[in-house]
Amino acid sequence: MSEPLLSVRNVVKHFPIRSKGLVRRQIGAVQAVSDVSFELAEGETLGLVGESGCGKSTTARVVLNLIPATSGQVLYKGRELTGISRGGMRELRRELQIVFQDPYASLDPRMPVNEIIAEPLRIHGLYADGGREQVRTLMQTVGLKPEHGNRYAHEFSGGQRQRIGIARALALRPKLLVLDEPVSALDVSIQAGVLNLLDELQSELGLSYLFVSHDLSVVRHIADRIAVMYLGQIVETGTSEQLFTAPAHPYTQALISAIPLPDPRKERARERITVVGDLPSPANPPSGCRFRTRCPKFANELTSEQQTRCVEQPPELVDRGDGHPSSCHYAESRALL
Repeated sequence: MSEPLLSVRNVVKHFPIRSKGLVRRQIGAVQAVSDVSFELAEGETLGLVGESGCGKSTTARVVLNLIPATSGQVLYKGRELTGISRGGMRELRRELQIVFQDPYASLDPRMPVNEIIAEPLRIHGLYADGGREQVRTLMQTVGLKPEHGNRYAHEFSGGQRQRIGIARALALRPKLLVLDEPVSALDVSIQAGVLNLLDELQSELGLSYLFVSHDLSVVRHIADRIAVMYLGQIVETGTSEQLFTAPAHPYTQALISAIPLPDPRKERARERITVVGDLPSPANPPSGCRFRTRCPKFANELTSEQQTRCVEQPPELVDRGDGHPSSCHYAESRALL
């Protein structure tokens, strides 16, 4: 088996909580990411899914070394990124790029679009070698007219601005793109166009994607594999087909249950799995299973002895007979769609 393009091993990211006053002592920590591990193969798309505050965007930034990990390892082509020098990371930036959630906030409003796309080429000393023509080609590649390159970001629609962001990310011909909620700020019809573009670019350029999203229905159409996150931990992983056909973790089941069906009869007759309450604070996560305070199985199906196990013993991310790993002591596959 070939070496994965990206390996994330037991990554932890804590943000300190400091006291007020002149002497700001650390009095706690926000556990944004807690022991996260996954792999991404060349040419593959891995969807990282979860509700707001679960740590998926923090994980994406740790992967790219935009913020340092508290502990753990991130390896790209077998080369460790954690603790790498600025010069070494600058070299690897050509192969590791990111597309942000808000295309307007991530584009410089003072620069015309052709300069925005050309900036990475200038930074890495590549613009002199046919940079102007590369910018025109990139604009055509993402479905924009090269003659509009002298316009500014505010003169484009939301979908077009996201295409500009994608063109900028592709300027250095990367191998891995981290897509952080790339379509969440767009209308549904525009989302489809951007997703189709990403699919075409992956086929043409051999890209690998780490696709971060809170929307399972979006990830379903683009991801080969999916990792579901909850409160800083991955609670279930598997192929897209496995997770949508037979989800095993109660949290995954709840996320899939929330996806509306186009058939009104099936929608009315389907089983609903509802998560109650708010996401616990990552500064003080629950003991044992972190999902137990909102878990419908814990509240309605488990005996007191089983509940005690959930309170005291954190479940491990292992395959419990469902064909894909999940971190639930009492995982049980269910068909929901």
